[in-house]
Amino acid sequence: MTETTRLDAAHAAMQANLEDDAARLRFYERLADGELFLLLTEEPDSDEISPDLFELDGANFALVFDREDRLAEFVGAPAPYAALPGRLVASMLAGQNVGLGLNLGVAPSSILIPSDAMSWLANALKTGPKQIEARIAEVSAPTAPDTLISALGVKLSSAGGLASHACLVGVTYADGRKGHLLGFVDVVPGAEHALAGAANEALTFSGLEAGEMDVGFFANHDQVAGKLAALGIRFDLPKPKPQKRLAPVAPGSDPNKPPILK
Repeated sequence: MTETTRLDAAHAAMQANLEDDAARLRFYERLADGELFLLLTEEPDSDEISPDLFELDGANFALVFDREDRLAEFVGAPAPYAALPGRLVASMLAGQNVGLGLNLGVAPSSILIPSDAMSWLANALKTGPKQIEARIAEVSAPTAPDTLISALGVKLSSAGGLASHACLVGVTYADGRKGHLLGFVDVVPGAEHALAGAANEALTFSGLEAGEMDVGFFANHDQVAGKLAALGIRFDLPKPKPQKRLAPVAPGSDPNKPPILK
């Protein structure tokens, strides 16, 4: 029996209640976070790829699978493909009037995702946090809903090695504004943007309307870090396991240089 994947589980939860916006958002989050195997018409040429598109009712769809064996089962013969992050696939398809055929006919998560949904996902992933400067007057225990806490736990579990840990607290700023702050402690230099983006995505896909959460970065010896530990909800970022150096899967191995669609 084929192992149930995270996308299978998220798809099942979404299908169980089509009116549940939170479940639908979690499905799209899993789609963006996971690795997808994109079926191609030919072997990649440098940084260019040619997705194998099929037409249905006048709409074009690219074919992706969340496991290599599912792609092989669908094709039934050796076929060229590219292994890409889901967020990169969404970025590539956005504005191309091309939807996504996921695990078609080979998994319980088989679904056709229209092109406008892929454009929405790409835009949601591009929306980044704004940088502000504010002085913290008071730190308190958080009152954030469970949906946000759960979303942060899942998102930060994939950010291993970028910081020691993070704490979610309630804050009151010197100007009287109140809100929530996710404070990262002992961040790896240069990882601030990635961590802020991960926190912003957790907020976006938590399903909270008009949600707001600030992000800060602190050293373990900072006074604020002590308050975070005492009053906040702590998220430990897992330490990455040592791995052998592997050759990158091309194209698409460099997130700053996405493949070019032919």
